[in-house]
Amino acid sequence: MTDNDPQALLRAAILDEARFVEAVFQGARPGAAPPWVRVSVRPVLVKGARRLQFAYFDGTQDRRRNLDDSQAGAQVDELLALPFRSAVAHMTGETLRIQFSKKGRPILHRERRETAPIPLELAHDRAKPLILPDGATAPFLAALGVTTADGRVRADQQRKFRQINEFLRLIEETGEIAPPAAGPLRVVDLGCGSAALTFATYHYLTAVRGIATQMTGVDTKAHLLDRHRQTATQLGWEGLTFEAARIIDYRAEMPADIVLALHACDTATDEALARAVGWNSRLIFSAPCCHHHLQAQLSAAPTPEPFRPVLRHGILRERLGDTLTDAFRALILRLMGYRAEVLEFVPVEHTPKNLMIRAVNSHAAPTPALIAEYRAMKAYWGVTPYLETLLGEALTAVLGRAEQSADA
Repeated sequence: MTDNDPQALLRAAILDEARFVEAVFQGARPGAAPPWVRVSVRPVLVKGARRLQFAYFDGTQDRRRNLDDSQAGAQVDELLALPFRSAVAHMTGETLRIQFSKKGRPILHRERRETAPIPLELAHDRAKPLILPDGATAPFLAALGVTTADGRVRADQQRKFRQINEFLRLIEETGEIAPPAAGPLRVVDLGCGSAALTFATYHYLTAVRGIATQMTGVDTKAHLLDRHRQTATQLGWEGLTFEAARIIDYRAEMPADIVLALHACDTATDEALARAVGWNSRLIFSAPCCHHHLQAQLSAAPTPEPFRPVLRHGILRERLGDTLTDAFRALILRLMGYRAEVLEFVPVEHTPKNLMIRAVNSHAAPTPALIAEYRAMKAYWGVTPYLETLLGEALTAVLGRAEQSADA
């Protein structure tokens, strides 16, 4: 068996009892619709016997099956026959990644582990393998002060290290990371701030995934950007640049394939989402920070009768405003053709600002039911989301076309 047959290689890896750790099938090829958003496979112990656990996620819930060797091979064959966009298998000593081209041709990438092999653990609640394991000598982590020169995570940087790994996992989980048909992958981080996740994303795309990438970090803090430029130069990363600008004023030379907006405050998050929609970006990752715009509208609007006991308390009004703001954002992204979901970014014990809006451009037209949801939410709360204002005619046109289609 050789690298010329990636699917056979992946099948053998998953069925390798001595080395297999975990596999994930996810994403959809253009024009195709697998029955599952994501399927993960991992070995577990059931009553003392090894089984392969298949977890099928349909976008709402997981369904799990534990299969023995006589059943697992056929189930792996079924997964390989489905039109997933990507598959990855973590082994004790390497990682196999398969990305499918638009024509369905499998493209294999093999990544050998330079650090200690991942130990085989069959417990149900074992930790997932990290994309950047402790001890990995990633130069950018040392340059940012997260690790020592030999790759050990500093004691006071454990939280930052976990955050970096979790963010990269959220990116990888989409199954949508692939080089564009022409030119480099274009990524913009709007409101990059301290830029730890900017550097981590660039490293992941170029060093881990081997994708030619042109990435720009945008922020208003010139002193931070000067430091980031020096770090990028020190690392020899010519494809990573930084530009001083407000999000609303930033003009990219080319539309971005991927947009990051991590902890952009208040309406800056909406500005970043609007820029991404305007660019028709393939992927959006947004971790909102503070929310004020909708809070002010809630204070001025008549309080819906059932919610008076909630909104008379300032802290509860603030939390409800945060929730409504992000719900509106995700709903608007769906109206604009994105498959949007709100996820936990990092555990709440690390930061109360722990939500991530992750969106994949599916180019799907909104349904009448989705439009009705949006209009009902606006009418009930008596508010207008700032993202609607920013999108303006683009959102109005989408809503109008969908209504005309429903009436036809």
